[in-house]
Amino acid sequence: MRPIAHQQNCPLCLTASATAFCTVQERHYWRCEDCGLRFLQADRRPTLSEELAHYRLHNNDPEDAGYRHFLARLAEPLLQRLPAASHGLDYGCGPGPALAQMLREAGHSVRLFDPLFANDPDALLQQYGFITCTEVVEHFHQPAAQFTLLTGMLQQHGWLALMTSLQDDDERFANWHYRRDPTHVCFYRLQTMHWIAQRYRLHIELPAANVVLLQQR
Repeated sequence: MRPIAHQQNCPLCLTASATAFCTVQERHYWRCEDCGLRFLQADRRPTLSEELAHYRLHNNDPEDAGYRHFLARLAEPLLQRLPAASHGLDYGCGPGPALAQMLREAGHSVRLFDPLFANDPDALLQQYGFITCTEVVEHFHQPAAQFTLLTGMLQQHGWLALMTSLQDDDERFANWHYRRDPTHVCFYRLQTMHWIAQRYRLHIELPAANVVLLQQR
């Protein structure tokens, strides 16, 4: 059964400008006309236990050369912009915080937070020179609240470094590998990233494919 074709509130910009987009195997997706976000209908989102079971299937070994090469697409441009000995947060670090290890090897201190694998609420009460979110923002059930939290933890001139596959072709969405991951509930376009930058008054840079660097002004 397809979702009723009426407008719905977008979980990112919170406006009632989302319209029914497509349905794939009873998973209903919406698209926001304002910020460009595509998102899974709330009652089709996975439970916490379902997410945990799926995450445990991932290979996040900090010593895996292929994984480190993948993360380097974000790490290298971020490191080029960080002052020496910066203090940061790896938000959504997962069970194997490889990126944090890479940044520590480069001389920075990194604190960890993950609601499932490193649930340290005190880490969310500090200010940071950088915050990394690699393959994380697509899991946000409440992106408006979570981007408000993240940007609020940035020091002046601090960097929010994001890695997520940007969605740019609605015709291919149904068969897109990123959509098929059952824990992915929000899908961002370049339009969406520029909306986030404008909403939170951030400077935006796009140093590599699917990598977005946002700097607190």
